[in-house]
Amino acid sequence: MKCPFCSFPDSKVVDSRPDKGGSTIRRRRECESCGKRFTTHERVEEILPLVLKKDGRREPFDRMKVIAGIQKACEKRPVSIETIERLVDRLELRLQEGAEREVPSTTIGEWVMNELHAVDQVAYVRFASVYRSFKDINEFMAELQDLLKK
Repeated sequence: MKCPFCSFPDSKVVDSRPDKGGSTIRRRRECESCGKRFTTHERVEEILPLVLKKDGRREPFDRMKVIAGIQKACEKRPVSIETIERLVDRLELRLQEGAEREVPSTTIGEWVMNELHAVDQVAYVRFASVYRSFKDINEFMAELQDLLKK
């Protein structure tokens, strides 16, 4: 593991333990050159389906891209990064358990919206407004009316 401080290519593991959810391993490392310590998180790389975009392109599922979109929707809201990561963990698990080799981005967006609806309704509306690309205020108001009914 390359040191983030001096870029030396070797480090030793000083401590290793599973995270709270058990899906990653937290490793405390020490650079063999400069002696500084840093933390890494290790996770099993699972084969996920390709994402079929609206324009027909296919691209690999990108966990960080999904997290970034959710974080944007949750900006200045009381939603922790741990909550967001658990949400994306559930999404990845759902993708892994499915037999599909390709999943439309619209399906992933709907799953994220359903999860956000249960976590924070303001974040849900923010995500939905970008994801669904409301064309006018009436479409946006209709979504808000549905939310209020629930």
